[in-house]
Amino acid sequence: MTTRVTTKGQVTIPEEIRDRLGIGPGSEVEFLATEDGVRVVAVSENISEEEASRRFSRLLDHMAGTLDLGGMTTDEYTEWLRGPRENLDID
Repeated sequence: MTTRVTTKGQVTIPEEIRDRLGIGPGSEVEFLATEDGVRVVAVSENISEEEASRRFSRLLDHMAGTLDLGGMTTDEYTEWLRGPRENLDID
Protein backbone atom coordinates (compact mmCIF):
# COMPACT_ATOMS: atom_id res chain seq x y z
CA MET A 1 0.00 0.00 0.00
CA THR A 2 1.31 3.39 -0.84
CA THR A 3 -0.05 6.80 0.04
CA ARG A 4 1.08 10.31 -0.77
CA VAL A 5 2.28 12.91 1.67
CA THR A 6 0.34 16.17 1.35
CA THR A 7 1.99 19.59 1.23
CA LYS A 8 1.14 19.85 4.95
CA GLY A 9 3.08 16.63 5.65
CA GLN A 10 -0.07 14.59 6.24
CA VAL A 11 -0.77 11.02 5.16
CA THR A 12 -3.93 8.95 5.18
CA ILE A 13 -3.54 5.66 7.02
CA PRO A 14 -5.33 3.01 4.96
CA GLU A 15 -8.58 1.71 6.47
CA GLU A 16 -7.26 -1.87 6.65
CA ILE A 17 -4.32 -0.71 8.78
CA ARG A 18 -6.49 1.54 10.98
CA ASP A 19 -8.86 -1.35 11.62
CA ARG A 20 -6.05 -3.79 12.37
CA LEU A 21 -4.38 -1.40 14.83
CA GLY A 22 -7.62 -0.11 16.31
CA ILE A 23 -6.88 3.44 15.23
CA GLY A 24 -9.91 5.70 15.19
CA PRO A 25 -10.64 9.43 15.24
CA GLY A 26 -8.62 11.06 18.00
CA SER A 27 -6.21 8.11 18.31
CA GLU A 28 -2.54 8.87 18.68
CA VAL A 29 0.12 7.14 16.61
CA GLU A 30 3.88 7.18 16.88
CA PHE A 31 6.25 7.02 13.92
CA LEU A 32 9.41 5.04 14.68
CA ALA A 33 12.38 5.12 12.31
CA THR A 34 13.84 1.67 11.63
CA GLU A 35 16.66 0.37 9.45
CA ASP A 36 14.02 -0.73 6.92
CA GLY A 37 11.99 2.48 6.92
CA VAL A 38 9.36 3.47 9.44
CA ARG A 39 6.88 1.77 11.75
CA VAL A 40 3.55 3.27 12.75
CA VAL A 41 2.56 2.31 16.27
CA ALA A 42 -0.80 3.00 17.87
CA VAL A 43 -0.21 4.70 21.21
CA SER A 44 -2.12 3.17 24.11
CA GLU A 45 -5.79 3.78 23.83
CA ASN A 46 -8.83 3.26 25.96
CA ILE A 47 -10.30 -0.04 24.81
CA SER A 48 -12.63 -2.41 26.56
CA GLU A 49 -11.24 -5.37 28.46
CA GLU A 50 -13.10 -7.62 26.01
CA GLU A 51 -11.41 -5.98 22.98
CA ALA A 52 -8.00 -6.16 24.69
CA SER A 53 -8.57 -9.86 25.32
CA ARG A 54 -9.56 -10.45 21.67
CA ARG A 55 -6.45 -8.63 20.44
CA PHE A 56 -4.22 -10.60 22.80
CA SER A 57 -5.76 -13.88 21.64
CA ARG A 58 -5.17 -12.93 17.99
CA LEU A 59 -1.56 -12.08 18.82
CA LEU A 60 -1.05 -15.42 20.56
CA ASP A 61 -2.59 -17.24 17.60
CA HIS A 62 -0.24 -15.36 15.27
CA MET A 63 2.80 -16.30 17.40
CA ALA A 64 1.86 -19.97 17.83
CA GLY A 65 4.62 -22.29 16.67
CA THR A 66 7.24 -19.56 16.28
CA LEU A 67 9.47 -20.72 19.16
CA ASP A 68 11.45 -23.92 18.67
CA LEU A 69 12.74 -25.18 22.01
CA GLY A 70 14.83 -27.85 20.31
CA GLY A 71 13.15 -30.61 22.29
CA MET A 72 13.72 -28.93 25.68
CA THR A 73 11.01 -29.05 28.33
CA THR A 74 9.71 -25.78 29.73
CA ASP A 75 11.83 -26.29 32.88
CA GLU A 76 14.95 -27.02 30.82
CA TYR A 77 14.33 -23.93 28.68
CA THR A 78 13.83 -21.74 31.75
CA GLU A 79 17.07 -23.06 33.26
CA TRP A 80 18.88 -22.41 29.96
CA LEU A 81 17.54 -18.84 29.87
CA ARG A 82 18.54 -18.10 33.46
CA GLY A 83 21.94 -19.72 33.26
CA PRO A 84 23.84 -21.33 36.13
CA ARG A 85 22.24 -20.62 39.49
CA GLU A 86 24.51 -22.52 41.88
CA ASN A 87 26.34 -19.34 42.96
CA LEU A 88 23.25 -17.56 44.25
CA ASP A 89 23.35 -16.62 47.93
CA ILE A 90 19.79 -17.31 49.00
CA ASP A 91 19.10 -17.35 52.73
